[in-house]
Amino acid sequence: MSLLTVGSVAFDKLETPFGKTDKIIGGAATFITLTASYFVKENNLVAVVGEDFPQEMIDTLVSHGVNVDGLEIRKGEKSFFWHGRYHNDMNSRDTVEVQLNVMENFDPKIPESYQDCDFLMLGNTAPAIQHLVLKRLNKRPKFVLLDTMNLWIDIALDDLKALLKDVDCVTINDEEARMLSGDYSLRRAAKTIMAMGPKTLIIKKGEHGALLFQNDDIFFCPALPLEEVFDPTGAGDTFAGGFISHLAKTDDLSFENMKRAIVYGSAMASFCVERFGSERIQNLTQDEIAARVEEFRKLATFVL
Repeated sequence: MSLLTVGSVAFDKLETPFGKTDKIIGGAATFITLTASYFVKENNLVAVVGEDFPQEMIDTLVSHGVNVDGLEIRKGEKSFFWHGRYHNDMNSRDTVEVQLNVMENFDPKIPESYQDCDFLMLGNTAPAIQHLVLKRLNKRPKFVLLDTMNLWIDIALDDLKALLKDVDCVTINDEEARMLSGDYSLRRAAKTIMAMGPKTLIIKKGEHGALLFQNDDIFFCPALPLEEVFDPTGAGDTFAGGFISHLAKTDDLSFENMKRAIVYGSAMASFCVERFGSERIQNLTQDEIAARVEEFRKLATFVL
């Protein structure tokens, strides 16, 4: 099954309790497509970068099997840039600086070769842009996963609600679920959000795992306790990439398979945080992934 990812490919500058970086490669679509490269063969990217984006990183994406025909390079312009500083608990962060640059007027162009995509990952961008992607596809994919955040709930709620009617699954964190639903109880919040359109909802709880909701069914996947977390940037995108690419690989949208997809997404996210940026995700083996998934199985399995 083919996967199309639309989102940001960008520069990040990071500060965590474990150190600092200069400009490194980041962006939601970067983490998603690199993660998906371990699961699917047809791994298509739509994004925009400036002339300052290094060819070396584009080559890295290509070497992982990512189709970059939809990566627009704008001459004379700069790529999106985000500078963030994490607090000691690694769960909260401050935005030191953000430069929208080419993302300020991102106009996603879908190559003809991408038109028949089976699975669509709408990486975190403005809801109006995400909706535009759906409208520019000749046919609706069999599964559409939307990632969004508190910013869009604050400033583009009407656009977001319109988009929610047209997607199959949404992934947000617990704070955002409460904001969007107006309810503190995550179980009630999930019902409220699913009533807005999506049949499936994933609520991420960071180091406390993730919840999967569909109709009256609920599944909880714990997070793997790690000795060290260097950088949580991109972990949510990596999680989403692991989730949807497992579904695309297996072509199975049952709730039971979505449980497995949550575990694969959590396993990939646990790798992501072990290094700065996308470094760890670029250098994995299938054996490492299988071993990490087995750790999750042991973590959550018990006998009555």
